[in-house]
Amino acid sequence: MKELLISLLNAFGFAFWVEILTETPNCTYYFGPFINQQQAQASESGYLEDLEAEGAQGIKVKIKRCKPNTLTIAETCSI
Repeated sequence: MKELLISLLNAFGFAFWVEILTETPNCTYYFGPFINQQQAQASESGYLEDLEAEGAQGIKVKIKRCKPNTLTIAETCSI
């Protein structure tokens, strides 16, 4: 049931996603979808830990409703 709700929310662009931008490497990552902002925020720290462990720097995080077409957008992304 939960998966169906997430799929519907995502199909209409109402699902929440964690957007992480890094300066080094110059990338944008999307993690999700989530039913609400609280679930996205609860998952945020795990994504940050993984990126930091891989050497990412200049990290900025946003929680937002969107429907990303690509989960990793990279200019010089090698992580």
